[in-house]
Amino acid sequence: ETPARSDGASHPFERKNLGIYFIESDNRRMAHGRGYTGGTTPVNIHGKPIADLSKTGGWIAAFFIFGNEMAERMAYFGLSVNMVVFMFYVMHKPFSSSATAVNNFLGISQVSSVLGGFLADAYLGRYWTIAIFTTIYLGGLTGITLSATIKYFSPNQDQCDKISLLLGSCEQAKPWQMFYLYTVLYITGFGAAGIRPCVSSFGADQFDERSKDYKAHLDRFFNFFYLSVTLGAIVAFTLVVYVQMSHGWGSAFGTLAIAMGISNMLFFIGTPLYRHRLPGGSPLTRVAQVLVAAFRKRNASFSSSEYIGLYEVPGKYSAIKGSGKIAHSDDFRCLDKAALQLKEDGPNQSPWRLCTVTQVEEVKILIKLIPVPACTIMISLILTEYLTLSVQQAYTMNTYMGHLKLPVTCMPVFPGLSIFLILSLYYTIFVPISRRITGHPHGASQLQRVGIGLAVSTLSVAWAGFFERYRRNYAVNHGYEYNFLTPMSGLCVFWLLIQYCLIGIAEVFCIVGLLEFLYEEAPDAMKSIGSAYAALAGGAGCFAASILNTIIKSATGNAKEGRPTWLSQNINTGRFDYLYWLLAILSAINFCVFLYTAGRYKYRAEHKHE
Repeated sequence: ETPARSDGASHPFERKNLGIYFIESDNRRMAHGRGYTGGTTPVNIHGKPIADLSKTGGWIAAFFIFGNEMAERMAYFGLSVNMVVFMFYVMHKPFSSSATAVNNFLGISQVSSVLGGFLADAYLGRYWTIAIFTTIYLGGLTGITLSATIKYFSPNQDQCDKISLLLGSCEQAKPWQMFYLYTVLYITGFGAAGIRPCVSSFGADQFDERSKDYKAHLDRFFNFFYLSVTLGAIVAFTLVVYVQMSHGWGSAFGTLAIAMGISNMLFFIGTPLYRHRLPGGSPLTRVAQVLVAAFRKRNASFSSSEYIGLYEVPGKYSAIKGSGKIAHSDDFRCLDKAALQLKEDGPNQSPWRLCTVTQVEEVKILIKLIPVPACTIMISLILTEYLTLSVQQAYTMNTYMGHLKLPVTCMPVFPGLSIFLILSLYYTIFVPISRRITGHPHGASQLQRVGIGLAVSTLSVAWAGFFERYRRNYAVNHGYEYNFLTPMSGLCVFWLLIQYCLIGIAEVFCIVGLLEFLYEEAPDAMKSIGSAYAALAGGAGCFAASILNTIIKSATGNAKEGRPTWLSQNINTGRFDYLYWLLAILSAINFCVFLYTAGRYKYRAEHKHE
């Protein structure tokens, strides 16, 4: 218990500012808001403290973890692009329904990350969560490989040429065949639940937060982490596409399964090197306890004579395993009533009636974090639309580079290459220049980087709208209006590189900044939940893309009048340019909302460490 005052008198300042109350530490009382007491000692896989930290963690351990993320993203991007084409050419599904199915896969693989983050923080720890779900992921990829390899799982391909595909007269896949494909596809997506929220946090756990270079290591770690994501994407858009063209769909999907199997093996080999954090118990239970306790004491007053103080356990560490004490803040003061200790509470109150200050602050932090990842849903929506719609655009254009014909499905490699280039030049060019402008030691703060990414993504989708209008007019004027599967020799596909490279630059700033922001700002015992916020925003963007496409198809087309929808299967009669401009408007509005949100946010990390 931490009494705020010894008498029952009320003082105006005490009613106005709850920050005068104290957390009790071992050797002194430390004013709320001025410091942070660490309680996150790294342990080995058996849960015991590590005697010699120099033999574990660091960059060597982090690189074993990078491999797992690289293979997961290689499979993620390999499926996101190739599965649309596979469903169209092999399963004979329309582009629109294929794109919707893939968008749902992308959404499930990211939204389910909340489950993985919960299990990691509550019960399993990040290591075992990754180990279990990466095995599930491998099982799903194996099932997809069987679907593409065994003819029994796909419809008859005889007498199915381009004209038949165009007219929709090819033999349709049987319901059970599509059910099997959707099942293994969504199992793969579910397998990402334990990888996406945990890998970045588990990698960051390998660095000692007491080190003077901790911030620099963390900053470089998240950049290298996203570099591994990019390398996985580049391999997916080049090597996997080459294997598909040379050896077929079964070999392409099998390559993804083999890569995931190798990464799993490397991840387990690195086990003796890893530093672990103990799971802190169910974060959802702690959140529920705060809400229930605050509701029960909703009528209690901070100026009441029954008021003793804000409750916190004595000593250096908090009552939450794996978490240090968190300083009190004046945000969401209605939740402070959960920690409001009254004379009637007694010495051994249930946590459903009386919570510690640290527990209350955990809930406050989770609430304060929500607006930032919510603003990144828009860039995820744009990326999802690019992955499906840009493939259709590329099919209508000349893909020759000299005498070399580039496969349409490898076009998304160019955002990856731009990301690779930006990350390579980040510390040599961007940081020194921006440091002179902003005065920030890392060139730009985490939220500034997110804002730069959102602004560039708006430019990208605006350019996409202008170019699509030009591409469509070119097709109409040169007699390609009703022949959308024939490439237009006079229009080079490399015009799409502008929107691809811009969105690649946007990803570097937005997603890397967001991951670092969430890891540093999230409570100690909720790091995986914090990282899951980013994946949840990504999944929400995928589902938002599906919902938006469905609304547009139903609102803009009229079969009786012969008016095609904006998203017509014949891209040359549709209006993809209208969709891109709609996204540009929504993105600009979203950017303004982010500026307001970021301007009001106060970093927790600035006063986190003693």
